[in-house]
Amino acid sequence: MLTLNVEKRDMKQNPAILRQKGLIPAVFYGPKEKTTPVTMSLSEFKKVWKKAGESSVIILKEGSDEHESLIHDIDIHPLSGEPRHADFYVIEKGKKVTVHIPLVYVGVSPAVKDKGGILVKVHREIEIEAAPRDLPHELTIDISKLVEFSDVVHASDIVLPAGVSLKINAEEVVTAISEPKEEKEEAPTAIDMSAIEVEAKGKEVKEGEEGAAPAPEKK
Repeated sequence: MLTLNVEKRDMKQNPAILRQKGLIPAVFYGPKEKTTPVTMSLSEFKKVWKKAGESSVIILKEGSDEHESLIHDIDIHPLSGEPRHADFYVIEKGKKVTVHIPLVYVGVSPAVKDKGGILVKVHREIEIEAAPRDLPHELTIDISKLVEFSDVVHASDIVLPAGVSLKINAEEVVTAISEPKEEKEEAPTAIDMSAIEVEAKGKEVKEGEEGAAPAPEKK
């Protein structure tokens, strides 16, 4: 289980000064938890954030107290990309939570490799329900089973860890194969050379004929 050590924060402290000290201001709250401002090591937070994302449980250790939580929101600096503030949602003990878990596609689809099909990822994440400690970081989909263009992966085909249940229709299509479309070559338009020749001849107007410019007068 991922863990972060936190310390209560005085709201009068300047956030900019805290960041200069290598800390990140944060807050945690929940249905049975009052809003509590805290600080933590920025470097440790980034390590945990990279592993947990927003779907894995993080234990916030405040002295002897522990809070099971999920990262709820992060304020990112628009230029540096560094996190400036974090919100943690504390999960009520004994309650299951509903979250969106990212899907990871593995393997090689014969329909794509050998037949030129296009892999269509209908869902890149899926909603599940589980106790906090049973939440997976990600779910894997093996696309090597997609052999024909008609093959699909349903939500029910996803292998779920113990204690995890789907929150979407089991028959929902998660991944499919799109059959490549053949581009028809347009036949070149036939050119009537005789018409061009007649038109060209028609433009040769001799002096004295109708439409011909009069010859210049000799002085």
